[in-house]
Amino acid sequence: MHGQTNRPWNRRDFLKRAAAVGSMAAAPYVITSAALGQAGRPPASERTVLGYIGTGPRGQVNIHEQLTCPEAQLVAVCDVWEPVVRQAKGVVDTHYQNTDCRTYRDFRELLDRDDLDAVGIATPDHWHVPVAVAAAKAGKDVCVEKPLGVSVAEDLTCREVMRRYDRVFQYGTEARSIAACRLGCELVRNGRIGEIREIRVKAPNSDRGGSRLPKPVPAELDYDLWLGPAPWRPYSGCPDSGTGWYHVYDYALGFIAGWGAHPLDLLQWAFDTHRAGTWEVEGTGVVDLHGCNDAVVDWDVAIRFSGGVTMRYWATGVAKQEDPRLAQRDDYVQLIGTEGWIALYYGGMECEPAGLRNSVLGPDDVRLPVSRGQERNFVECVRTRQTPVSHIDDAVRSDLISHLSDIAIRVGRKITWDPVRETLVGDPEASLRLTRAARPPWSL
Repeated sequence: MHGQTNRPWNRRDFLKRAAAVGSMAAAPYVITSAALGQAGRPPASERTVLGYIGTGPRGQVNIHEQLTCPEAQLVAVCDVWEPVVRQAKGVVDTHYQNTDCRTYRDFRELLDRDDLDAVGIATPDHWHVPVAVAAAKAGKDVCVEKPLGVSVAEDLTCREVMRRYDRVFQYGTEARSIAACRLGCELVRNGRIGEIREIRVKAPNSDRGGSRLPKPVPAELDYDLWLGPAPWRPYSGCPDSGTGWYHVYDYALGFIAGWGAHPLDLLQWAFDTHRAGTWEVEGTGVVDLHGCNDAVVDWDVAIRFSGGVTMRYWATGVAKQEDPRLAQRDDYVQLIGTEGWIALYYGGMECEPAGLRNSVLGPDDVRLPVSRGQERNFVECVRTRQTPVSHIDDAVRSDLISHLSDIAIRVGRKITWDPVRETLVGDPEASLRLTRAARPPWSL
């Protein structure tokens, strides 16, 4: 939407105003301190102007982080739940001490604004890629919550669109902004644990249960827009204003992707799974059909890369032999080499030998980019056009492990993935699960 008179300027507005002033007769003109900027805060003309789509619990965490970025100005929030979008507006208005933040129910109206440089996206998972693709086509850079898409085809389409429209893409996994995680990945890439032989990944289990009993749709919820491309089903309390939808397959893959994205993303930062040869993926898991939660639980997946590395990916609660230092953790990625191992998790690392954590990297060693925070790194890259710390290529690569694990469990047999052609080999039935049909009229 256009025509707002109270919103902060961005640099497009500044240039337009400058041109207009240049054609006017000289007249007194007062520039406010907010426009000029204050200590540590750039003037309005130099700030990145943002909108946020999806203002539930995760979205509001991200909004708080965006508000700490002096280089950013958040001017619009959007959600199909009226109470949460009002709450988000209150947070933004309180921070800026004004009432300029606009609210939207339909993300398309927010994307129609020509003053936005970028958007954050923390919708339910089934909306991540459709909204990101629409934003890129509307000329906006995107910061997208994890996991990426609800199908392999969505992931690949999102990557293709980001490249075609030359958009900045940041993946919301956060751990790459943690110094200990960066160091651990650098140590692996510099051979400090020798040649990688084995990879182990653990993530929290999905939830069983969930009600299927129809309920009246709350007046403050646009349920049809919430469903969007997902299959229609009667409202049964899911969605709620929280995260119950995480474990419903129509909307997400469950924690095999939603939480697994954290250790799987760190795996990509430390080790190139796409260069490890053809993948053979097989595993077991449970799809509980007694409630609405039908994401895979109790998964235990084995991946064999033709280059010789093996990988095991399992859910918390599945019995495994683990190092005592890791057994009490709900999630981690452990990379085991010929000369030791490093385990990375959201917040830090463990290693063997213990002295690895005191390693000093030399000037000729591989170094990974430093991020001062996921949202701030995104804002900086929108301005500089550099590649964010969590870029689209690694987002797709980590998400592929979740999708292929889920597919192998659901078809009940080993599947083979060609990472060069990005397709399943010799399995037409399993290949059908690489895509999902969108409910009309929605499409990518």
